[in-house]
Amino acid sequence: MSKAAGQRKVVFLIDVDNTLLDNDRVAADLKRYLSQAVGAERQKRYWAIFEQLRQELGYADYLGALQRYRVEHQHEPHLLEVSSYLVHYPFANRLYPGSLDAIEYLSGFGTTVILTDGDVVFQPLKIERSGIFEAVQGRVLLYIHKEQELNEVERLYPADHYVLIDDKIRILAAAKKNWGNRLTTVFPRQGHYATAPDVAGYPRADVSVDRISDLVGYDIGALTGAR
Repeated sequence: MSKAAGQRKVVFLIDVDNTLLDNDRVAADLKRYLSQAVGAERQKRYWAIFEQLRQELGYADYLGALQRYRVEHQHEPHLLEVSSYLVHYPFANRLYPGSLDAIEYLSGFGTTVILTDGDVVFQPLKIERSGIFEAVQGRVLLYIHKEQELNEVERLYPADHYVLIDDKIRILAAAKKNWGNRLTTVFPRQGHYATAPDVAGYPRADVSVDRISDLVGYDIGALTGAR
């Protein structure tokens, strides 16, 4: 980069689920554990409650779904085990290869900030236990609908240019509509959202990569709009 470009303040906003951490595998592990603990039918009921709650809240709430499941099955003897499984899940084992290396690489060119949505118990636990919290030195923004909080993001982390890395193309499109050329959108094609049918209905991201580790060594000028 030129000297002038190097003086620009850049903030990298990085999603968590299916961007840094393979949340599809977390869900698959939970589904398998529930089938063993409470049986296939009640496992299906938990996920039906989970999806209903996601529609109501706009984000995934694993513990909230378990609370609702408990109302229906108050005498289920394995509820304590399921709760313990969720709380003590080894999230660090589900980081995508090279995800923390990508954070380290990007931090050499700007401020790295986690921008995620979710509940206020399970999601922070996931971020801390996986090592992500430490990797960004505690710079974590957790919202209900993060695409609606861009003004707040800008207030907390003002910058000349933003780079948003997210596996949901609708989130990238919403942010691009708000920030325009001040934003570079990066689409890691990981997880089930990256291959969802509605992807084709949104504008293409500025940059697409097959995996988060592809950002290590990536042309930083192409990411930060310096070129």
